[in-house]
Amino acid sequence: MSVPRCVEILAELIGFPTQNPTGDEVALCERLAALLDERGADRAVVVEVPRDAGRSGYVYAQFGEPRLLVNVHIDTVPPNTGWTRDPHRAEVTDDRVIGLGSADTKGAIACVLCALETARPDGVGVLFSGDEELGTTVVPVFLASERAAGIERAIVCEPTGRAAGVRHRGVGAYRASYRGLGGHSSGADHMPKPIVTMAQLAIELDAMSRRWLSEGPDDMKGLCTNVASLDGGVAFNVVPDAASLTWSVRPPPGFDAARFAAEQADAARRVDPAIAVEQVLEHKPFETRDVEPFRALLGERVSGFVGLQFWTEAAVLSEAGIDAVVLGPGSIEQAHSADEWVSVDDLAWAEELFTHVFASTRG
Repeated sequence: MSVPRCVEILAELIGFPTQNPTGDEVALCERLAALLDERGADRAVVVEVPRDAGRSGYVYAQFGEPRLLVNVHIDTVPPNTGWTRDPHRAEVTDDRVIGLGSADTKGAIACVLCALETARPDGVGVLFSGDEELGTTVVPVFLASERAAGIERAIVCEPTGRAAGVRHRGVGAYRASYRGLGGHSSGADHMPKPIVTMAQLAIELDAMSRRWLSEGPDDMKGLCTNVASLDGGVAFNVVPDAASLTWSVRPPPGFDAARFAAEQADAARRVDPAIAVEQVLEHKPFETRDVEPFRALLGERVSGFVGLQFWTEAAVLSEAGIDAVVLGPGSIEQAHSADEWVSVDDLAWAEELFTHVFASTRG
């Protein structure tokens, strides 16, 4: 069987363990820098970004004075349960490549590298960046550097099933805590009940989520409220002294954040004014400001310009003033799954797409 060049590159990339947070992203950055230099980059720079575990960072290559950015994240999630093979050893069949990160998003990296073998762009920056799956620390470091100067638009690669994403939901995560007295369960009838209090808040939040089900664009109704965990307690005969509740929402573009915050605060007060609520994560929704330049660039090579249900770092670039779309080979249904895979046909599509994009920058 003849193996396409992008498949060979993808197999090598899968062999670099970059699961977040314990993987070594910098080792892959250094390899990618060499591959970008081989493809005629004006310069490829590796920057390490400190974090608590593992090694994170990015590699950035310029081809001329960049106005367009192509961004792909290099980290993966840890292998999900249920893998039937080594997740860091690529398996190539007639129609797919199986391996951790094949769809999300090392397949896109391989296609970008293959396209650069055919078409050397002018006015393009290529950013392969880490820590997308967990902390989102790397792209802001890049944006704060002088390397981001002059960039106007970006293609952010995620598995989108050959469509171009022009809007997507944000992500907000919250934690509530409540402190009681704690003690012997023989006195439970007359003591504060932190776990019951948090359970009551969970019910209030679920009711609130139902009130928002009709809110938002036609393809993004509701908030996707997820009550994720209720923590506290040590034994059946001990009244806990504290409990906490964690939940998240995924608001669509145009989300009324002030109204939501007021309703959420009211829900907590109704249960008990002593409940403390903090926001532990805020990723804003995203919407492309001007689709037409991307429509002219991508044309019929994409299946459509659509909304996406998942968050991407296009929102971070957009907040910094860089307009963006999201697209790439593979399906989001395969991302984060056991025996993750991307189709060879999707890889061929993406390689041709990026070859066209790079060639078009030369006029």
